[in-house]
Amino acid sequence: MPRPRSAALTDGELRIMRVLWDRGRATVAEVVGNIDGPRKPAYNTVLTILGILEAKGAVKHHRVGRAFEYEPRMARGEARRNALSHVLQRFFDNSPEALILNLLGREETDPAELERVRTLLAESAHPERQPARKATR
Repeated sequence: MPRPRSAALTDGELRIMRVLWDRGRATVAEVVGNIDGPRKPAYNTVLTILGILEAKGAVKHHRVGRAFEYEPRMARGEARRNALSHVLQRFFDNSPEALILNLLGREETDPAELERVRTLLAESAHPERQPARKATR
């Protein structure tokens, strides 16, 4: 029995989604040509992954001439939330506290980052006092 599809993106899916997020829409050939890194996947590999992404609801396609153009249906923020939920469930038993403690326990944590976390925690305790925030990528 096949394992259920995860809403979180695999490494290969993420590479393709980054191209689509940056370009807005692209053909398979354009995706292959714009993937970062020294090793470009084969055309057929990208086509297969785009099919998987479409089945997940992350992309949609439409015909342009003889080619298909793909565009993202999943925003970067949604992909981040899905990935974080996956990590939280899989490695931290759905405990945000365990995740945060693990992140803050790193030796290389910058004091400025810690102060920003403190500010965010204080704001989340009093949502009525939160200033409007800019959306992050």
